[in-house]
Amino acid sequence: MPLAIKKRSRVPGVLITQYVEQLPLGKSTPDFTQKPVAMTVQEGKKACFKVMVTGEPAPIVTWGRNKGEIDDPEKYNTRYDEMTEEHILEILNVKLDQADIYKCFATNDYGKASCSATLKVIEVGFKKKSLTANATQDFRSMLKKTVVATRKKQLPPKKEGEIDPKLWELLISAPKRDYEKICLDFGVTDFRWMLKRLNQMKKEREDEQAKVVDTLKNVKHIEVKPHGRAEFSFDMTLRDPNSAIHLYKDGTMVQYSDDEDSKHSLKKTGTKYVFSINDPQPEDAGFYQVDVEEANVLTTDFQVPAVEFIAKIKDTKVVESEEAIFQCVLSTPLNRITWSNQDSSLEQNVEKYEITVSEDKLIHTLKVKDCKLADNGVYYATAGITSSSASLKDDLINLEMEQQAKLRKENDYLEAAKLAQDEKDVADAAARAARKKGADRRDGSSDKADGDEGGGIKKKNLLGVGDNRNDTDEMKKKLLQTSPKAFCMIYLCLQFKFFLLNTVAGPGVQFVSGLSDAVANIGEQVELSCKLSSEATKGCWYKNGKLLKNKNEVTIIKEGAYHKLVIDCCKKDDGAVYCFEAEGHKSEAKLNIQDPPKIDNDALGKFTKPVIVKAGENAEWKLPFSGGAPVNIQWYKDDDELSPGLNVNIAISDSEGQLRLAKCQRKDSGEVRIKVKNEFGTTEAISKLIVLDKPTPPQGCVDIMESGVTSIEFKWKPPKDSGGCPVTSYIIERQQVGRNKWCNLGEIPGENPSYKDTDVDPGRRYCYRIRAKNAVGISDYLQTENIPAGVLRYPGPPRAPKVVSTFKDCISLTWFPPCDTGGTKILGYNLEKKKKGSNYWSLVNQGGPITDTKYAVKDVFEGAAYEFRVSAVNLSGAGDPSLSCDIIIARDPMKPPGKVTDLKLTSSNYTTFTLAWTKPKEVKGVEDEAQGYYVEIRPQENLEWIRYNNMPITRTSYTVLGLKAMATYWVRIIATNYGGDGEPQDFDNYIIAMPPPVRPKFKHRNMKTFEVVRSGNTVRLNINFEASPMPEICWLKDGMPVPKHVTISNSDKSSQLLIPTSEWSDTGIYTITVKNLVGQESFSVEVRVTDDPKPPGPVEIDQNIPGTVTLSWTPSPDEKRDNRLHYMVSERDSFKSSWRAVADNIFNNKFTIVNILPGREYYFRVYAKNDVGLSPPSESPVFGTKKEKAKFNMTTPRRKPFDFQSPPSFIVPLRRRTAPQGYECHMSCAVKGDPAPRVTWYHNNISLNTNTNYHITNVCGVCSLLILRVGAKDYGEYKVVIENKLGLAECSMTLNVRESAISLATNRNFQQVMEMADVRFGCGVKDVCPGGDLKHSQQKAEVVQTSSEMLQNTDLYSQLWALREERNNR
Repeated sequence: MPLAIKKRSRVPGVLITQYVEQLPLGKSTPDFTQKPVAMTVQEGKKACFKVMVTGEPAPIVTWGRNKGEIDDPEKYNTRYDEMTEEHILEILNVKLDQADIYKCFATNDYGKASCSATLKVIEVGFKKKSLTANATQDFRSMLKKTVVATRKKQLPPKKEGEIDPKLWELLISAPKRDYEKICLDFGVTDFRWMLKRLNQMKKEREDEQAKVVDTLKNVKHIEVKPHGRAEFSFDMTLRDPNSAIHLYKDGTMVQYSDDEDSKHSLKKTGTKYVFSINDPQPEDAGFYQVDVEEANVLTTDFQVPAVEFIAKIKDTKVVESEEAIFQCVLSTPLNRITWSNQDSSLEQNVEKYEITVSEDKLIHTLKVKDCKLADNGVYYATAGITSSSASLKDDLINLEMEQQAKLRKENDYLEAAKLAQDEKDVADAAARAARKKGADRRDGSSDKADGDEGGGIKKKNLLGVGDNRNDTDEMKKKLLQTSPKAFCMIYLCLQFKFFLLNTVAGPGVQFVSGLSDAVANIGEQVELSCKLSSEATKGCWYKNGKLLKNKNEVTIIKEGAYHKLVIDCCKKDDGAVYCFEAEGHKSEAKLNIQDPPKIDNDALGKFTKPVIVKAGENAEWKLPFSGGAPVNIQWYKDDDELSPGLNVNIAISDSEGQLRLAKCQRKDSGEVRIKVKNEFGTTEAISKLIVLDKPTPPQGCVDIMESGVTSIEFKWKPPKDSGGCPVTSYIIERQQVGRNKWCNLGEIPGENPSYKDTDVDPGRRYCYRIRAKNAVGISDYLQTENIPAGVLRYPGPPRAPKVVSTFKDCISLTWFPPCDTGGTKILGYNLEKKKKGSNYWSLVNQGGPITDTKYAVKDVFEGAAYEFRVSAVNLSGAGDPSLSCDIIIARDPMKPPGKVTDLKLTSSNYTTFTLAWTKPKEVKGVEDEAQGYYVEIRPQENLEWIRYNNMPITRTSYTVLGLKAMATYWVRIIATNYGGDGEPQDFDNYIIAMPPPVRPKFKHRNMKTFEVVRSGNTVRLNINFEASPMPEICWLKDGMPVPKHVTISNSDKSSQLLIPTSEWSDTGIYTITVKNLVGQESFSVEVRVTDDPKPPGPVEIDQNIPGTVTLSWTPSPDEKRDNRLHYMVSERDSFKSSWRAVADNIFNNKFTIVNILPGREYYFRVYAKNDVGLSPPSESPVFGTKKEKAKFNMTTPRRKPFDFQSPPSFIVPLRRRTAPQGYECHMSCAVKGDPAPRVTWYHNNISLNTNTNYHITNVCGVCSLLILRVGAKDYGEYKVVIENKLGLAECSMTLNVRESAISLATNRNFQQVMEMADVRFGCGVKDVCPGGDLKHSQQKAEVVQTSSEMLQNTDLYSQLWALREERNNR
């Protein structure tokens, strides 16, 4: 089973597991140099995690997630970017179910590294909950019962570019000190602009709360406490103690009780209300609100992130005034966690608590400053519903008190030891005195006791008592006079001391430090030592029970109380048990002798020298060694272990290792290592193998440095592998294109891989072969492409010169060489100049080409403006010049300008805004005149400024384009001149990309409020409005959300409601509400979906009163679903053939018809009628009454004959008219006569009745003539002749044609045509008289008309010529 050693990475949040106990040389476990970053992505977008790993060998990178697999290639894509060395996981189309913790693993043979990142997915749009539209309600039962709402009005969903409504609710209920951390949770970094609106919302909320609450304070948002409950609390005084308090979670009411063991509970203590959630779980996360009646008093957000503690906080011990640090590592980044102790939560405090979070949000640290005894206890770190605890233990004591206690303890111990020693001395003296007294009695000697014998010494004990009996009695009295507790302590100390002296040391000498076991290698020196309590005592050394003496290999040393045994050169038989004995006391130790592998230094020096062989030869290594058997020998080649094989021969003995590599190749070069190992240790030796071979071919492609008329110069790269020894020379061969022979041009030194061929013919092409040569052999050749000689190739243009510095008498320029040198070396450059407004370029360098890429032009005049350009010169000549540089004025350096003034925003919309400013003032010697301006913008979420215009603008206004709607931007203006950029001038506040605020209003005043649609047709309501910022649009049908089959399409200026196929149920009042921050506006349209009505049922007739008839009928089937359906009744009697409507808009099923005449038959029809039309009729049976007829006599009067005939005459005569040319003309008159007269129209006495160019009508005596297009030919007299058998009458008028400039030529042409017509027919217009030939006149008029049309379509000359030819032919 492999090892699992946990290691720490330099990158926080990375966990490394090592599989081996000791890493081989040059190998390493995997690690992350760049770990994935947590992301929040909108649904449907692309998410991307990137990591960079290290390790030897290169680790294999795999990906995973907590709640599923990532093996679906349509959803996940993993790849490796060689350019950036990044391993990438791409989630192509993010879904809501892909929100998870994603993990990355890097694995190789020696370990595994892992890290994780969280992916959050934002849902697009929101879903409305369906409401039951057809639910039947019993309103009486509703009136009898009081219904308690179990749902709270939902907050509007968050829209893109707007602040989340939840954030506003949380800020209203939070104290000001919590604003920053609440905004940080929602990704808002700058909330200052929100304060004005927030204060207004707070005031409105306080006014609402004041109706039910007197005071509300000490609001604390929800936290997970150390005892495992989530709590939030506040202090509140109610106006009415009986007011109902409701708890909502995500808009749904939550039931709670006062039992703390229940899931949700409320604990009230005085005015303090504490809501708690017992044993919180992930499903308890949500948006909690507390309402008193209908007023909201608290809003808090309980978040339960999926997080674990990778490293928990640990117990800490410190002394007073030091700092205690608690640190934990999370699996998921969090902006903050909750730190608390047993009493309360801990907040950031400069003097006491410092809470820090790492940049990746994984490492959270609590630092307790200036620790006191009161800081002792348990500390908690809570992340979501997961917590970790550690204690600041009782070792937290005052440093001074600890030192004093330590001193007291040492003094007590010394005093107890001294007392015990004194008591022992007293007892010894008493014993010696008794023995001496007995001896005196036997020997008859003096009864004086020898007080000095046996080392009897008079000493004072701890209580100042001597060693005689009286002193002992006095000591006992003093002991009895002390407190019982002190007496017991002294007594116990004395007993313990006596025990130690009698059992450990005993009487006499004792070991202060004894021998210790030792381990030594063969050939090394080892030393065993001990220390006695007396320097005068001597002792003996023993080896396995045998006495040791000083010999050559063993040295015994005594230095005061120290006794040493030294073995200079350990042997295998020196391993034994060694013992030192002094005055009956012993101390033993065991010496273990090891024999690890060893390599002689001379042999090692020979082995480490590189072994150099030629390709195909054999390489051998021999290495003698020494060491205890058994010995294991391993050979390695570049960290790969070698095994015996075809070309590998390994010989092993107890004292030597041999390796032989046969037929070595160039690729076998590298490091050779031997590893010798036994049970006592391991040793290694490293050598090197160098296999010499011919070099590889030189590297291409060949770079042509010069291709001139008389020479070709080119260069190449040295071989990639020199063969193990340096390249001494290159062999050059040449072939002329078109020939088969290769000529040897000789060898060139290997230091410079380039060649110049001067023996070339102009216009020919050559090919070259290049071989590398070293001490072993010659490489294969590198062949160049065909290189032409003698072709004139001019260099390309360099880049435009750049200005280095400008003065009134000198301008310094620099430039870059051209990319295209023309195949030859660049000999120099020509620099040209011209004045502004001139087209003449003059050469600056009259003395020859400039060899450098910089030049100082001194031939300038102060204040003059110049342009410069440069061209490169090679052997073929000067190439094309570069682009000219910007205009440069010869003057001394300028000072940067100052700040612009009066910066303001003149206009803005969703994608652009326009700025204006005033030019900065010039301060002589400090700030010079501004010559241009840069506009820079910075989105609020970015830290870098973006320069919007690359070239400075000269005007003092600018329009920024391409902005994101409703995005916020910081804007600044920088004035610039030749002296540099001035200081930026920016706005005090950021700018929002939006038009000026406009209250929503509807554009068209004549919008329909009623729309009738036939069932099955499309309903389309287009509403145009004007609003800024972008409004929120809501459609309702009869006050409820529109059904699912209704399609709503919104834009910034209009909204469309579309029902593709309408049904009867779509009838209703549709209301659109347009709302934004400024206000709202609503508009309603009644839509009625109906169809052709079905006819009513059978019609019945009833007559109760003579002269009246009552009709009744069965209702139409559509009456129930169409409340606008009504009926229409029509009648017809037997004397008339047409139907007549007698009644309409009848909303019942009965109608009475009056004025029914007897003797007639009546027919009745009843129609159903709605907004679409009429139904087929329902007919009644025939109704009639018989009338008895009386005899009728009639006297016919005599009629007198009367003659109505009359001659024709004009009632309304013709009137004189003037018509513009090209327009129509209408003339008319009114005539009478009996019989009706015949009407004839004449133009210049020519009849027009048969002329199709005129439209003639006669309607009821009104005679009209219409000329569709008046021309010059229509000028003249128009006459109307009316005639019947009784006479004739006529009336005439003159039509004048108003001529334009265009028509003058046409009139002249007409006259010529008339003359030609006269010639053709032999008479003129004047010859035509009233009594003349009418037919002849008509023919002439037709010719004139035809000729006039020809003149309009052709030129005058062609027309006249055509008429002449026609006359000649006749």
